[in-house]
Amino acid sequence: MTFERTSWPQSTGRLTIRPLEPADLPSTYPYRADPDVARWLPRRPTSWEEYAVAMEKPEVLHLTLVVLLGEEIIGDLYLRVEDAWAQAEVAEVGKGAQAELGWAFAPARHGHGYATEAVAELVRICFEELGVRRVTAIAFSENTPSLAVMERLGMRREAVYVEDSYHRDLGWVDSVGYALLADEWRARRSTAG
Repeated sequence: MTFERTSWPQSTGRLTIRPLEPADLPSTYPYRADPDVARWLPRRPTSWEEYAVAMEKPEVLHLTLVVLLGEEIIGDLYLRVEDAWAQAEVAEVGKGAQAELGWAFAPARHGHGYATEAVAELVRICFEELGVRRVTAIAFSENTPSLAVMERLGMRREAVYVEDSYHRDLGWVDSVGYALLADEWRARRSTAG
């Protein structure tokens, strides 16, 4: 499993990141059910019961990290390490070579740089501890806060998928894909420091 390949918790200057536990769900439900957050999530929680059942599935628990400010859970991160596409003869080279990232944060905590700080740490974990060579993230084109996080982290806009996604409220919309290579990340860090 991905989370077992590194040690937890991880810390930044202000935040602690660790795997989601079932006992965390009551703290994540209020912000994930908030209309401003749920608008961009793949699944809008319709009730506490439905949310708890969906989030307690092993495939969800093993892909989700929580972000704490002190003892308060202020958001969560999605991390899925996956194989890169490769031709059959060299498929082994692509095993676990990339990671898809996602995030959701409590609206009361927006505007303080917490999402950028947490996702930057997740990118570091991916490159330094998990050994992936590429991270990706995708969002609806109108989800400007998430797109801004990607750009602040130096991720490259690679694709605009025209009306490829059906949004529950907006109908057919574009989505935007971003990515960052480990070499680009290392070069950016060496020039910043």
